[in-house]
Amino acid sequence: MSNGVLKIGIQRGALEIKQFTRQRESVVFTMLFPVMLLFIFGSVFKDTLAPGVTFSQYFISGMIASGLVNTGFQQLAIMIPIERDFGTLKRLRGTPISPVSYFMGKAILVFTAMLVQVGALLLFGVLFFNLHLPSTSEKWFRFFWLVLLGSICSTVLGIAFSCVPKSGRGASAVVSPIVIVLQFFSGVFFVFSTLPKWMQEFAAFFPLKWLTQGMRSVFLPDSFAVKEVAASWEVSRILIALLIWLVVGTALALKTFRWPDR
Repeated sequence: MSNGVLKIGIQRGALEIKQFTRQRESVVFTMLFPVMLLFIFGSVFKDTLAPGVTFSQYFISGMIASGLVNTGFQQLAIMIPIERDFGTLKRLRGTPISPVSYFMGKAILVFTAMLVQVGALLLFGVLFFNLHLPSTSEKWFRFFWLVLLGSICSTVLGIAFSCVPKSGRGASAVVSPIVIVLQFFSGVFFVFSTLPKWMQEFAAFFPLKWLTQGMRSVFLPDSFAVKEVAASWEVSRILIALLIWLVVGTALALKTFRWPDR
């Protein structure tokens, strides 16, 4: 990657953040919606899933992973077709920006938004739902690479999927149901091991299942690992699955991304 591509990508990322913060409705919805769900589900479901593990603690792990998909895959798969319809991509095509720099800008936006969202979930989780933060440096390191890999993976997959909606107007109707189904299948709202086996097998093909499992390994006690399908956290398998999706997503994004429609 040349210095010019990197420089333009960073500048594009700063511009993406500035444009996003000017859309107050999007900022409030993106940042506060997971916190609202936490308060709703945490207030309704107060069961203890295992010694020292409440449903709220389990749910926060899933919401952090789900937030990566919401701010990355879902937002980009909806916003890029809208930008294409509004002529934003057509104007960008006439500038020195390359697709790689454009992808970098989106990735910077997603990572920044995710940091704010995760910070809010951790803050409210600790204050109101007795969330236990990681107690070892190894778990904090695992948390960092999960957020980093998850945000990049979600970004490239969102860019790749942006070619599916035929227009910006119908993008939400195409993308949102997919995200909701994956959330239910991946153990965000329910304990994953209690789901039907066919749902577990289906979810294992997608990165959200592995992200939620990885976040559980960070925020839940190691004793809870026996509740997983494999009776362990499978950290190595999580890393491999996310790396595979990162490579696949990047290849698809580079192949399918298009500027304005002809």
